[in-house]
Amino acid sequence: MKLGSLFDGSGGFPLAGALFGIEPVWASEIEPYPIRVTTARFPNMKHLGDITKINGAEIEPVDIITFGSPCQDLSVAGKQLGIHEGERSNLFFEAVRIIKEMRDGTSDQYPRFAVWENVPGAFSSNKGQDFRAVLQALCEAAGADIPVPEPPKGKWTHSGTVVGDGFSIAWRLYDAQFWGVPQRRKRIYLITDFGSE
Repeated sequence: MKLGSLFDGSGGFPLAGALFGIEPVWASEIEPYPIRVTTARFPNMKHLGDITKINGAEIEPVDIITFGSPCQDLSVAGKQLGIHEGERSNLFFEAVRIIKEMRDGTSDQYPRFAVWENVPGAFSSNKGQDFRAVLQALCEAAGADIPVPEPPKGKWTHSGTVVGDGFSIAWRLYDAQFWGVPQRRKRIYLITDFGSE
């Protein structure tokens, strides 16, 4: 399997993939230091630069696209401007655009999976509507024209699924303290499987 990483940072997703035999083939990052780190760790991984300048139909197709889009506008530590109004967190939609372009360019064969990571504030930002927008955008990337319902009782659960015709989305909130990191660090991990329910 091959992996492409958007908002790559210091290559956390490529490293995790490589540990399980997945080949990281390209990454998008604009900060110089993280690029130097991943260049040293993954000398064969191509660096694509600014996400806004990437056309998903023109880059090497991969099985998995990973992305931890900017969280500043979703975090409860910030102003929670949201995924639409915030100038950083709205870059989420650039990742979805690239996924759609790659799927269109490969007759929906690639990517098979998309993995998104973000702060738990995404559940509550704009009264839950931002997480709903995330789910809606990924349903649309799967080619589904289905409305994502409001969060149950006005609040998103820490785990859940959306299952459509031939695709599925699942998410769960994890805390790094239970995975060998000596700090509390909760993050949402969401996986879209474009080829299976």
